[in-house]
Amino acid sequence: MNSVVKLLGKFIDGVGHLCSLLMMLMILNVFYDVVMRYFFNEVSIGMQELEWHLFAAMFMFGIGYTLKTDCHVRVDVLYDNFSPRLQAYINLFGALLFVLPVTILILYYSWDYTLEAYEMGEGSADPGGLPHRFIIRGVIPASSVFLILCTFYVMLEQIQRLTGPDVPSGQHKDAL
Repeated sequence: MNSVVKLLGKFIDGVGHLCSLLMMLMILNVFYDVVMRYFFNEVSIGMQELEWHLFAAMFMFGIGYTLKTDCHVRVDVLYDNFSPRLQAYINLFGALLFVLPVTILILYYSWDYTLEAYEMGEGSADPGGLPHRFIIRGVIPASSVFLILCTFYVMLEQIQRLTGPDVPSGQHKDAL
């Protein structure tokens, strides 16, 4: 099980680095768009649409990465005072009862949504906009599959935490 957790962790970290690259591309895109608009009075609808495509991909794949690194939003008022074992149980059951079912629902409904855009050849309604809308729609099911993998990683990590030696409170396993 340890090798599966390590392999999943490396894959998830790779996607996290891809999100960083998407962020840099988005920043460069916005910079280019602003310079062209305000200095050369040139507006590109395609570049503006690319901004939200890059942001959407970065955000959707970043959800799984933040789950893996335990950097997601949580109410820590009570959680921080719990024992590491109780924290592991909360993380395990939260992933199993909340994250996994919602992600599976999103995956189920987004598949047809993406396929529909592909079959009808949907593109931007704006002149000069980006074609192939199915690509950005495809980020939803792809990131859902990624989030399912991240959820399995978290669940396996918490099972290891429960069955292994005690981890001091407030320290993430990767930080040890």
